[in-house]
Amino acid sequence: MAVQFNITTQPTKNENIYKFIANSFLVHSESYEFKNIDEAVQSPIAQQLFYLPFVKTVYIAQNFIAIEKYNIVGWDDVKDEVADSISTYLNEGNLVILASQNSRKIPITVYAESTPNPLVMKFVANKPLVTGNFEFKSSETSTLSPLAAQLFEFPFVKEVFMSSNYVSIMKIEAVDWNEIMVELRDFLTQYFENGLPLLTDEALSKKDSAVTAQNNQGVAEKVPTTDIEKEIVSILNEYVAPAVAGDGGHIAFDSFNETSKTVRVILQGACSGCPSSTITLKNGIETMLREMMQGKVEFVEAVNG
Repeated sequence: MAVQFNITTQPTKNENIYKFIANSFLVHSESYEFKNIDEAVQSPIAQQLFYLPFVKTVYIAQNFIAIEKYNIVGWDDVKDEVADSISTYLNEGNLVILASQNSRKIPITVYAESTPNPLVMKFVANKPLVTGNFEFKSSETSTLSPLAAQLFEFPFVKEVFMSSNYVSIMKIEAVDWNEIMVELRDFLTQYFENGLPLLTDEALSKKDSAVTAQNNQGVAEKVPTTDIEKEIVSILNEYVAPAVAGDGGHIAFDSFNETSKTVRVILQGACSGCPSSTITLKNGIETMLREMMQGKVEFVEAVNG
């Protein structure tokens, strides 16, 4: 049964760039950037978009197309028309990316990188894997990810976290990384080389932050609604997330209590269950938010996802 594509629009931090998000994957484990119609020879949909006089750059990744425009129009005037055009194109069964007959297969490499959490190893690929953060706490939650489902077939795999170009795996305490690291690295390398899917379309209907069962405290990551919450999330994304991602983890916003001036965050991936991260990250985030929010935030509670 063919997918019926629906397109939603989303602004970005750059006022000239808008995202057009589909309810199904457009490409798997690849991303593309085209700056003009000649560069877009591999993408018929990008070439079609360049016929619009205001289109400057087209980005394609996972389940979205992002378009950077020239300043000759405002997005409010054209975004709905562009969304309809993309939806019509996709629902007519047209291709997003053409298979290149001349391209040679790029070898996939995966290397293992230790994290501050001794139970978690970060496996980094030389290609983009996913856009966003996806966490699977058990085999029961892995129905949204064929990769996670297969990883949970290894008896020593406890949790799986995916982001950007890496997969973080938490093991059980009974085995040593030296006994299983090569086996996991080889499995992931072969999986990526075969171009197998990491996520299902259903995973895309989840929020961009994480796909996960509710944590031990019964709280899933929240979408910020107030201006203060949005400012907190912006600081977390800009100053905290990159450093944490380097260690194979993620900090997810949970809630903000304006009365007690307390921010609650969820530690995911390698951060979850790490002996040192709860105290270290709590104190680091707390100090940063106190300074940058100028008295609006006093405390941070960090809990494991």
